[in-house]
Amino acid sequence: MNEGIELWLIRHGETEWSLSGQHTSRTDIALTDHGRRRAEELGEFLKGTSFNAVFVSPMQRARETCAIAGFGPQAVIDNDLKEWDYGIYEGKTTAQIRAEIPGWSVWKDPITEGETAEHVGSRADAVIARSLAASSVGGKVALFAHAHILRILAARWLGLAARQGSLFALGTGSVSVLGWERETRVITTWNRSFE
Repeated sequence: MNEGIELWLIRHGETEWSLSGQHTSRTDIALTDHGRRRAEELGEFLKGTSFNAVFVSPMQRARETCAIAGFGPQAVIDNDLKEWDYGIYEGKTTAQIRAEIPGWSVWKDPITEGETAEHVGSRADAVIARSLAASSVGGKVALFAHAHILRILAARWLGLAARQGSLFALGTGSVSVLGWERETRVITTWNRSFE
């Protein structure tokens, strides 16, 4: 059952697009100066924490956050930690999309030429399985990635549908911890920010 294992979800620091609210999946952009400072703060917060495994999205913003926080040498790239593929909505804000499609939501509407929430949920399930396999009872696994994939991963950890990741807000440069209360999977810390 892997009771006692913790998954530490670490969202990358700020980018120009996270600041503007643009949907960012395949576009590989760097952190802003503020994002780099946040990654340094993450490193200070995580100093002394021992992880059995560290997995990171292949995208530059996640790898850069992981490296600045001090976990680059230990990190293994995991393609399943890539952000939700937003298809034709890549680079657009929700407000821009709603100007064309009133009421549009990434959580409830089709993502043309992109991924379904359920497909992202399957990727999250694979990350959870690898994380559990990589650790022992009481161990910790760090996952450096992006907002929507981590929100969906939290939903799947709790046994919820992928679309219910909509219930969990997640800021840039934040730390969240998924764990156990006896035999039940729970959220032990959510959206720990450094502002």
